[in-house]
Amino acid sequence: MTDGHDTSAHGRLESKDLLGLEDLTRQEIELILDNAEGFKTIVTRTVKRVPTLRGKTVVNLFFENSTRTRTSFELAARRLSADVINFDVATSSVTKRESLLDTVETIEALGADFVLMRHPSSGAHQYLGKQVKASIINAGDGSHEHPTQSLLDMFTIRENKGSLKGLRVCIVGDILHSRVARSNIHGLKRMGAQVTLVGPPTLVPDELRSLGLQICHNLKEGIRRADVIYMLRIQMERMSRNLFPSLKEYKHLYGLDDDKLSYAKSDALVLHPGPVNIDVEVSRAVLNNPRCKVIDQVTNGLAVRMAVLYLLRGAKGHAQTADS
Repeated sequence: MTDGHDTSAHGRLESKDLLGLEDLTRQEIELILDNAEGFKTIVTRTVKRVPTLRGKTVVNLFFENSTRTRTSFELAARRLSADVINFDVATSSVTKRESLLDTVETIEALGADFVLMRHPSSGAHQYLGKQVKASIINAGDGSHEHPTQSLLDMFTIRENKGSLKGLRVCIVGDILHSRVARSNIHGLKRMGAQVTLVGPPTLVPDELRSLGLQICHNLKEGIRRADVIYMLRIQMERMSRNLFPSLKEYKHLYGLDDDKLSYAKSDALVLHPGPVNIDVEVSRAVLNNPRCKVIDQVTNGLAVRMAVLYLLRGAKGHAQTADS
């Protein structure tokens, strides 16, 4: 329900939760992206609030720091007229060693319909999804997945390229620690894109070739004929040892500047999930290039997360029609 007009595509997701893109079908991904198109019209208009989730309660439960994802989810829920609670882990009973399940069950007992969670442990969301009735939405779990980031990435690519099928997408950087990369690998391949991974051997697990991916350790070679170049943040906080000589060396070999960008197609898009280590992963000049869609990704994230909440709002996770 918007202001009396249905701006979203009808359909449903099979699960009450959004745990990862590995679990979604191509049709479900398309459904989310199609709904996001309608919600983007709401995001960009003067009156941005609609009553779709009136009476529902959304809890943001972040065990790791976040700016874009947490703020985006909060705004998405408020745009849909939900009540929003930002759970402060640092001042909660978690500090008294309360278990994750006990924490979420307490939140659910207080009336939470959605729990949007970021957690350092891979698989935490899958565990909770089986234990509680509330919809669990994965806002990032360890190095496993970050599904809504990938959905907004695919939305941005589709918005600019028209389709994902057959596109050459090059993902560059710290693949080893990146939940964003893993979600994008699942999503892009399911949508028919060709994926190449680029980075130093220490950051690009060779076993990923078994997923039908190409692996290259030379950036200029890897991005030749690329339609999309997806740069990743170096996650120093997840590294227990040095996996490359220095940031200067990394920038020289794998940082994207105007010279290296010239090896890709002339209309290749540049994406990054943020935050960007400017002039390390991506030069400031490339960030200012119209082909760089980092700011568009942020805007599109709001529309995509509104679509996810909309589609998960029904009983047992089945989306209702927009006029129900």
